Amino acid sequence: MSTRSRLCLLLMVLVACTTGLSAPTAAHSAPRLPHTVVLDGARMQQTKQRLDRGDRQLRRAVAALTARADRWLDQGPWTVVDKPRPAPGGDVHDYLSQAPYWWPSQAPTTDNPWGCPYVQRDGERNPEVDSGTDRQDVEKTFDSAYDLSLAWYYTGDRRYAEKAGHVLRTWFLDPDTRMNPNLDHAQFIPCKYDGRAIGIIDFSQSYTAVLDAIALLETGAPGWSRTDRSAMTRWNADFLDWLAHSDFGTQEAAATNNHGTFYDLLLAGLAYATGDKGLARRTVLDARARRIAPQIAADGSQPQELARTRSWHYSTFDLVAYTRLADIGRHVGVDLWAYRGPGGQSLFKAVDYLLPAATATAPWPHPELDFHRYAATDVVHAAADAGDSRARRAVPLLQEPPGGDLWALRPAAEQLDSIAG
Repeated sequence: MSTRSRLCLLLMVLVACTTGLSAPTAAHSAPRLPHTVVLDGARMQQTKQRLDRGDRQLRRAVAALTARADRWLDQGPWTVVDKPRPAPGGDVHDYLSQAPYWWPSQAPTTDNPWGCPYVQRDGERNPEVDSGTDRQDVEKTFDSAYDLSLAWYYTGDRRYAEKAGHVLRTWFLDPDTRMNPNLDHAQFIPCKYDGRAIGIIDFSQSYTAVLDAIALLETGAPGWSRTDRSAMTRWNADFLDWLAHSDFGTQEAAATNNHGTFYDLLLAGLAYATGDKGLARRTVLDARARRIAPQIAADGSQPQELARTRSWHYSTFDLVAYTRLADIGRHVGVDLWAYRGPGGQSLFKAVDYLLPAATATAPWPHPELDFHRYAATDVVHAAADAGDSRARRAVPLLQEPPGGDLWALRPAAEQLDSIAG
């Protein structure tokens, strides 16, 4: 190396040290852009670059994220074939979940293994829902894949990527353990209904996070191969076909409350992930007159959700679907936040309706059996990012969710409070 070259290299290192930037090394090369479905991939790429440069403001969020990811390292993987009894059709690869408030009226026998007929006990949760079906295992699959993929993307720790890949392959791809791409037996009632359309929400409320987890792994994660990618795309295409054309899918699409909004989110997300950007765009566009106009009132309230005994939960829950659908819209050239219905209905108004309770400046004036102020934190963040000045002023007053506020790392709304059934 010439004397001039040595001097130039020394100057680069000195500049890096005095400015806080790293010298040009492979470890700090620009991270690949994730082609995410809901999350803003370009924003995440910039956040990763800030982390690589030692941004102290992000350290707390990364610590919270890795704490979540670490808990998954010694759990799972999970599979639909592990349930004690198969779905009504007899195929152990079919996903099965159960209506929570229906109970057996007789002791199970060899001839009557479910103890039928089932009777309803409103508000009393049957423990079979958690122990005898796939419901809890699928939630763990979704949550772990998302947390682990995010943790790998931001830290580069291969343990997270390899675990996420193992979880996804076991649930969706491995021939011995994979799930069939349908929800024919979701929310079934033994001896009464083999499955119900409303069971689609088991996936529609959180599967788009799995689509983003896959997109993160596809930026070069160890243990996630081209074969995995192709097989996952085929699974998603088959699932999209079932969702769009099955009887249950048609029924759920017609729902006029949060079920319909979440159906649109899942349909648009699967369409975008499998390359059908036209369907994704049409779904977001149609949500303006089909969802926002009839489901959000002029004052921003959501009458269908306010009618529930947990009106706060369902109001925030529905807005998780709306704001995530708006995120997909950003990828296909549709600004769902800009829409104004004939009575002035809008997503901004719907979020603003929550602000007094979200910031603890006024009580929530509707029925709510189990109020959690933090349930609105993510949707307020989403509105603030979309340009709502009232939401932006409210952000410092929000309650941090359990496990920390991860908005800086995954800026898309999640369901932050859970509800049985």
